[in-house]
Amino acid sequence: MRAIRLENIESPPALRDIDTPRPERGQVTIDVAACGLNFADLLMMKGQYQERPPLPVTLGMEISGTVREIGPDVDGFHVGQRVAAFIGLGGLADVAVCPATRCIALPDTLSMTDAAGFLVAYGTSHLALRHRARLRPGETLVVLGAAGGVGLTAVEIGVQMGARVIAVARGQKKLQVAKDAGAALCLDSDKTDLRKTLKELGGVDVVYDAVGEPMATEALRAMRPEGRFLAIGFAGGQVPQFPANILLVKNLTVIGLYWGGYLNFAPEALTGSLAELLDWHGQGRLTPHVSHVLPFDQALDGFEMLRSRKSTGKVVISMRGNA
Repeated sequence: MRAIRLENIESPPALRDIDTPRPERGQVTIDVAACGLNFADLLMMKGQYQERPPLPVTLGMEISGTVREIGPDVDGFHVGQRVAAFIGLGGLADVAVCPATRCIALPDTLSMTDAAGFLVAYGTSHLALRHRARLRPGETLVVLGAAGGVGLTAVEIGVQMGARVIAVARGQKKLQVAKDAGAALCLDSDKTDLRKTLKELGGVDVVYDAVGEPMATEALRAMRPEGRFLAIGFAGGQVPQFPANILLVKNLTVIGLYWGGYLNFAPEALTGSLAELLDWHGQGRLTPHVSHVLPFDQALDGFEMLRSRKSTGKVVISMRGNA
């Protein structure tokens, strides 16, 4: 079968022919329809991701498709069933293998394309805002990188949770995407004194940061007492180094969120979160935004879109051209 393989961090990934996997105990194989790309894929390609599997590996963290084959001791799934899965590795291939516990059955209302970019982005934002930050109705939420894969879902989910959402992104095109997702206010990061403007707007209760510096510290300094700062990622390349005296004086809390880590110590938190998200989608309360759908042979172009920040929302690779 075809697969996009990372063989070493000195060379770009490449298309290779490898053996088609078979399921072992507790696993299923999936005929992949679509694979969502994530910023974490770029970190893995540079050897900078939290998890560093031995190389070579097949890239691709989240997929949608149909169950191809079921291994021993698997209940609740059948061959031909529409599913999505967070598999961590192996998604950019014709066939993927993963534990059945990482699969969810797809409702008919969710297309394969939207499903391939649903789990990580929406799951991250929902768990961060609901479970970690305890966002309350009427609070002010600032989303940094508001037009990106996770940032845009944070705007949507913040609105659904009753918050006043301020979106921060670069350029009018991206700001319009955030506005369409429900943001009450949109600020251009290239043209705004972020700290000053946020203070003039009354301050901030929760910051959702998928970018890092220099915006992170500016937003932190505009927070109200007992504000919560969510560290989601560092797409800008600079990890924030917050002055502890600011945290102390204003009684602020900095909260880290690594969505995939919950698979290891609290998978039920993910299960409950995704169940609520799928219910919201079924009610029409969430509208996944996929800016680019590319064929399999253009997967590397998709990674470049992420790297250069030319995309909004999600970039999805369609494995068979009909996702």
